[in-house]
Amino acid sequence: MKITGISILKWKEDTAEPVFLASATELSSFGFFQRGTAAQFVKFISRTLIKRTPAGKRQTVEHEGNNVHTYLRSDGLGCAVVADAEYPERVAFTIMSKLIEQFHSQYAQQWPTVMEDATLSFEPLDQAIIEYQDPSKADKISKIQKDLDATMEVMHKTIDSVLERQVKLDKLVETSEDLSMQSKAFYTTAKSHNQCCTIC
Repeated sequence: MKITGISILKWKEDTAEPVFLASATELSSFGFFQRGTAAQFVKFISRTLIKRTPAGKRQTVEHEGNNVHTYLRSDGLGCAVVADAEYPERVAFTIMSKLIEQFHSQYAQQWPTVMEDATLSFEPLDQAIIEYQDPSKADKISKIQKDLDATMEVMHKTIDSVLERQVKLDKLVETSEDLSMQSKAFYTTAKSHNQCCTIC
């Protein structure tokens, strides 16, 4: 799961094209000579799709193994996240909503007046492109799911090890010289009574 780019744009009918306000890319997975082309692609696809996103709506468009998630508020402030197809859609929209709110808070007076591509300094965007490469850091549900998966893995390992120990314990009881025949019989009877849900 990987985010390639996050852009904040302005798009209203008063401009010929959507205007970039701030953007960040993470291109380390591309070869050195491919990075320029990849950055241009992120910019192109973000601008193209934000222009085709209805005001007040969110959308996801699949393109060549990547998903481009866009969100355009009714006031014209929008965000685009370019990520691989495995990156959870819900997390991308959570990130966009958070960044748009923070950006609006910081630049409420400035962004509506910008009429051409700008690079407004926006630290939360630079942090987000790094931090949210792991979706569980952006979304509590994903974090809970990740923790649950880890717990299930531990539970499966624990159950397997208990079953292995049970087999070993049965062997130990059977071969023990410290237990009388009566104690061995008691163990066997107790074990059979503790079994649950036997299917006939």
